[in-house]
Amino acid sequence: MLGKILLTLVVTVIVFFILRQRQITESEELQAIDKKSLTKQAKKGADNELAKDMRIGAYLFLTLMVSLGGLLYYYQWRDDRMVLTINLYRTNLAQPTTYEVYKYQLNERSFVTIDGVTVTVAGDERMEVLELDQ
Repeated sequence: MLGKILLTLVVTVIVFFILRQRQITESEELQAIDKKSLTKQAKKGADNELAKDMRIGAYLFLTLMVSLGGLLYYYQWRDDRMVLTINLYRTNLAQPTTYEVYKYQLNERSFVTIDGVTVTVAGDERMEVLELDQ
């Protein structure tokens, strides 16, 4: 997830510098236009329209990337907040002990329940995770 955020920030910085460079170039071109004839001004006007279209496209792309990053972050957060039921089978008990755990709190041999209790699974115990494939 951190990589996605960093990628979005890198794209944002690159687009910022590109737009800044174009703005500097446009101001230099406007100064040059003042010295040239009106026929060349019409050609530069077409170039300015292209620059405006490119700027709009860059902003749309930036908006799309930020929105997509936020959407992916939301889906990852929602998936991590899914509640799983864990049955812990012990060798000396006939019935399993049942716990409810958030998915992001589940580790290989331990977990933290919704109530905040940390449970470590011993080597002779068997842990069954329900609702994980749904």
